[in-house]
Amino acid sequence: MRNVIQLAGAYLVVAGISGTIDHLAVQPFWSAILNVFNRQVIPRLDFLTGYEVYANLLVAVVGAVVLAAAWRRNEDA
Repeated sequence: MRNVIQLAGAYLVVAGISGTIDHLAVQPFWSAILNVFNRQVIPRLDFLTGYEVYANLLVAVVGAVVLAAAWRRNEDA
């Protein structure tokens, strides 16, 4: 289960960074997979208009927190 959480955290970090790059300049690599949040979720949420970069960076930070929590739990077990 910890490996799944670590994988999800790593995905969120990479997706957040990729979404930020995609918003600033077109991201050609794995864009269909990594930029789902940037291309599907953000445009549908009106309160994120103008804050797209911050939203993507927040996704990366949440992923880093999930990774840190999973690694800490892994060390405690």
